[in-house]
Amino acid sequence: MEKLQAAVDFCLRHQTALGYSVVSLLTAISEHIFSVVVFKCPCNSWNTFYGSVFLLVPAVILFLLGFIVNTEVLLLLTGCCSQDKCCGCSLKGKYFSYIRALGPAAARALVAPITWIAVSLLSASFYECAASGSSLMKELVCKGEGKQCPKLLARIPCDQNISEKLPDEFLSLRTQSQIIGWLLISVVMALTVISTCLSHCCSPVSFLHLKFWKIYLKQEQELFQAKAGEHAAKLAERNVNFFFEATGRTPFWTPSHETWQQISSLNTLRVEELHYSAIHRYAETER
Repeated sequence: MEKLQAAVDFCLRHQTALGYSVVSLLTAISEHIFSVVVFKCPCNSWNTFYGSVFLLVPAVILFLLGFIVNTEVLLLLTGCCSQDKCCGCSLKGKYFSYIRALGPAAARALVAPITWIAVSLLSASFYECAASGSSLMKELVCKGEGKQCPKLLARIPCDQNISEKLPDEFLSLRTQSQIIGWLLISVVMALTVISTCLSHCCSPVSFLHLKFWKIYLKQEQELFQAKAGEHAAKLAERNVNFFFEATGRTPFWTPSHETWQQISSLNTLRVEELHYSAIHRYAETER
């Protein structure tokens, strides 16, 4: 029982990293299924288009899905095209808010697409198909080798023995793909380390204070979900009872439109105004 509790505590402490790991693992499994079950290179003039679609299109789809399910993105987009906001907002402040929110959201949304591309490059199937039909590869490999060389190059994904008939100095497509894959992983890891260090260097508060802020946000979100559900249930019960029983409606306070607008804005932690969230700012300023 103690070991189980320790495992649960570990998962709770590292739930963000574990979440990204699960997303990456599921993406890698999906890529393997696609490459084994679905993908089959045509080995003709369609090679480049076919291989590029399997390499890039799923990554774009995963990026868009990861982007649209991000809470901060939805918070920023909700109501941004309404007439009062379009007319009353400062464009400079509006664009700054967009950049500030969309940057981290885009970084989180890139976890699955980059995993897909990296795993695809390491397995080499998609790249091998796409590169074998590209005009650039034909010029590099088949220069002065006769008209039969481009056809042989396009057949490589279907018959690996064909590569023996090509020039010895030609670096295999599988090797190219795996080198690019490892370079991509290295660049992403380096950017992750740099961005993490910069975010901590630019933090207006200390390490433990920043940790407390994250704990507070998590607790506030959980309490908000529970309280919102309870409040909505009571309001719905009051209205349904009035509809069926036509009894007198008891007064029921619910936040106004302006109040919802105040707590739906982005919040930045600043030392001069130490508000951990928009709800915290509302509670302090409306007292």
